[in-house]
Amino acid sequence: MTSPILALRRAILDVASTDAELRSLMGGSLRLYDEPPRAAEPVYALFGDVSASDWSTDLDRGHEQSLSIVVWSERGGARTALVAAERFAAILDEAALTLDGHRLVNLRVTALSSVRDKDTQLTRATVSLRAVTEVV
Repeated sequence: MTSPILALRRAILDVASTDAELRSLMGGSLRLYDEPPRAAEPVYALFGDVSASDWSTDLDRGHEQSLSIVVWSERGGARTALVAAERFAAILDEAALTLDGHRLVNLRVTALSSVRDKDTQLTRATVSLRAVTEVV
C-alpha cells in the first residue's frame, strides 16, 4: 500500500506542474522539492511539516493529514513569496486530486502565513493544508 503522505505529495506535484501561472512565478518551472537543492536560488518551495493520523470509520480505513508547503523568496521579495503561496492555495483548496492507492475526501487550505528568516533575510510564506484520504 502506498503511503497516504507520499500519494498526496505526488498528486500535489502533478497538479502544480500543470499550472502555467505557478510555473511562471517560480521562474519558468515548478520548483517544489522535499529538501532544498544545493545552491538553490529562490523562488522555490518545499514540502514542509506533515502529520497523518487515523481517520478510519467502521467501513473505511483513512487518514487525516496536516501538511504545509513553504515558499522561499529572494531577499526583499516578500511579495513574490506571498503571490506564489497564494497561487498554491488557489490551485489546491478543494482540488479534486487523484491519489495512488487512496481517495481524496477533501483538501482545504487552513492558513497562509509569512515570516522573514532572521539569518538569511529571505521571506518564507507557508500554505497550511488539511486533507482527508481513504484507502481504496
